[in-house]
Amino acid sequence: MWVFTETGFVSAVRKVDSPSKITVRSRDKQSLEVLAELSETEIIETPDADYRYRVLVSDDIYKVWLTTTVDMLDYDNFKNRIVETRGHVFHHALGNVWTDMHAVAD
Repeated sequence: MWVFTETGFVSAVRKVDSPSKITVRSRDKQSLEVLAELSETEIIETPDADYRYRVLVSDDIYKVWLTTTVDMLDYDNFKNRIVETRGHVFHHALGNVWTDMHAVAD
């Protein structure tokens, strides 16, 4: 599951070797800081992996994080909010994803 929020981008999966946890991964550490704080878990650095940073969390913690993200939604334009919270470099990358998704538009 890919999730883009005003704090960043994460990829959440359930690994076979940790079926009771959700592995939440990111390419930048900042995207995981809120979730790591909420779960009282350290961010694990995996320099040779596709996603350099990760945290392992329970389903309940992940649900709380997602719900809190929804509860905090108070903007009417996501791309503009990203400029405010993550800056222009992240905004540019997000814009590329937005543009690429036009390939699947009806």
